[in-house]
Formats: sequence, structure tokens, C-alpha cells
Amino acid sequence: MEALTILPVTIAAHYATISQLMRELHEHEYLLYDKTASWDDIETGYMRHVIAMQEDCEGLCLVAYVDGVAAGFMFGYTEEQDDSRIEVYTGKELYVSDGYVAERYRRLGIYKQLNEHMEQHYIAQGVRRITRFTRVNNVRMAAFMEQQGYEATRLLYEKWL
Repeated sequence: MEALTILPVTIAAHYATISQLMRELHEHEYLLYDKTASWDDIETGYMRHVIAMQEDCEGLCLVAYVDGVAAGFMFGYTEEQDDSRIEVYTGKELYVSDGYVAERYRRLGIYKQLNEHMEQHYIAQGVRRITRFTRVNNVRMAAFMEQQGYEATRLLYEKWL
């Protein structure tokens, strides 16, 4: 693999890069689930959301560059649980909301390195619980998460009327 660099970025300052990577992520998710919204329909609102989460909830956006080209990204932010939580964990938790590596850069360990950087950053801040979602038919992501020590704890069921 060529030279890999992982850098934290401010989403607002790198809007075009992050939006393009998000578009690719959403196109990939559409292949897994045909009710995934078109990026053109949600871009403004979703980008506003991740910018707010970065600013207000200790958000971190990491971009992986291969020879200066944005090859992938990961975004997460902290959530503070209140006393309505049913788990024993209290305190801040990391929610990894988005992550993607462009197809031509897959199977090179880039996503794993993004994940390790993300976890190390928040572990250093005292976070001891990390949550994330993936589609049930995204078997590669499920296998990756299990290899990294994550375990499935809930299934989300939907009924479209």
C-alpha cells in the first residue's frame, strides 16, 4: 500500500470531502437496504447534524489519506447517558455513527486503523463503552466488529406501513 496518513479534520472546513465520502457510504448502504435515503435528499440536513455533533458532543472525524487522496473516513461523538438507561454503564459513551473506505482501498487495513485511532482517542478521554450500528446483512462489517471485540446486543425490527 502507498503512504497512509490518518488525520482529524473539522467537518465544516472539509465539507466537500466528507460529503463525497458520505455520498459513497449512502450509495453502498442503499445496496444493502433499498429504503436508504438518497444522499441528494438528505445531504444538507445530515451534514448539519454531523457538524453539530462534532461541535457540541466532542465529535471526531478522521480521514484516511493514501498518497494525499481521501480513501475513507470515520466519525463518532460522545453521548451522555441519563438515569433512564437500563444498562449498568454510566458516563460518556462513544457512538460511532459513520465510517467508510472507498472500494479501491478496501482490504488494506484502513478501516481497522481508523477504528483503532478513534477508540484510542476516546479511551484516553475515559470512555469505556462504544456503540455502533450496521445493517444485519452487512456480514463483513459484523465480522469485523466481532474481531474487534464488539458484540451484538440488540436487533432493531422495523415494520413499514
